Amino acid sequence: MSAPPPTIVLVRPQLAENIGKAARAMLNFGLTDLRLVTPRDGWPNPDAFPAAAGADCVIEGARIFDSVGAAIADCAHVYATTVRRRGVTKPVLDPEQAAAAIRAAPERSAVLFGPERAGLETDEVAIARAILTVPINPEFGSLNLAQAVILVAYEWSKCERLAQPPAREADPPAPQAELDGLVAHLEAALEQARYFFPPARVRATKRTLRSVLTKPSWTSNEIRTLRGVVEALAHPRARR
Repeated sequence: MSAPPPTIVLVRPQLAENIGKAARAMLNFGLTDLRLVTPRDGWPNPDAFPAAAGADCVIEGARIFDSVGAAIADCAHVYATTVRRRGVTKPVLDPEQAAAAIRAAPERSAVLFGPERAGLETDEVAIARAILTVPINPEFGSLNLAQAVILVAYEWSKCERLAQPPAREADPPAPQAELDGLVAHLEAALEQARYFFPPARVRATKRTLRSVLTKPSWTSNEIRTLRGVVEALAHPRARR
């Protein structure tokens, strides 16, 4: 039996926009179970939808609870996110370790995130089975709510079979005749500008230019673009 995706619990979130951003982060990585504990500005809140950027199903499915205990009542494994251990003796995991533990447990897991300004209170951390913390710059340990959610969601998703963006087929290389035309066009423009000097170096210089131009696999569109550049340099448009 595979483990269910983790539940994301936002405890006393302050701004609806941050709830929306957290929902967006969740859905990016396949998470949809969002629970809110006494959001400051009430719920539902229309300000969450623009920030969710299309993750409306997460926003619309969010459930409201009046306490952390009620929000996690059906969860067997609870992780409290915090950058401060506050004297609580519990296992301390990073997001990768927590994701592995969540995947290994067949029961439902929940991850608690505290309010934006101060994070979870000590008593709320004490409810959890383990502390989840991110190795972070000790001189600047400030993550916003959506950043914290996306780190956890991403680590959980790494072993899931999420769809990858479709690969775009590359344009085929240009035929040799087009490349030769580019080289001839460039040489003619350089001849006009008296670039090739001294005469004894003309052949070697032209060979070097051809070598540079034949290294990449230019596409037809790229060659047309480069020839347009050469044409503009050779015959600049008059200023208006």
